Amino acid sequence: MANLARSGPAASAPANPQPFLAIAVGGLIVGILDLIYAVVVYSPNAPILIPQTIASGVLGVKSYDGGPQTAALGVVLHFVIAFGAATVYYLASRKLPFLVHSAVLCGLIFGGLVYLAMHLVVLPLSAAPHGHMAFIYKFCEFAEHCLCVGLPISLSVRRYSR
Repeated sequence: MANLARSGPAASAPANPQPFLAIAVGGLIVGILDLIYAVVVYSPNAPILIPQTIASGVLGVKSYDGGPQTAALGVVLHFVIAFGAATVYYLASRKLPFLVHSAVLCGLIFGGLVYLAMHLVVLPLSAAPHGHMAFIYKFCEFAEHCLCVGLPISLSVRRYSR
């Protein structure tokens, strides 16, 4: 009966949103999936190179000489980015309820936007070495970001926003 009395914008607001879980679960899933993808596609025989490459964003090429320490830094940075993306989506969903109601479509779009932000803003401004990437890798990485970055975040936010 109480639900019938609610109307307007407040009616669609979650009764007990759990922002910590929305961000933590989404960020953790994204961090794991994206790291696995990068290792499998780019460096299956030397997986340490992936987190070292991430660390090169702040350390430059000397990150490849740092062994496990720079790899650990790369993993931490990778998860900071993943949790940051989840935080951005969660905060946006508080102002734009369609991000929760249309979580699949919005998540796919958000993943593409994360890819573009990383490749057009973050990486060019970083100390990471820049190289050419074949179109097929760019396309697959874009698709991976849609499916393995944006979608888990949006579904986690939807799940813990109800």
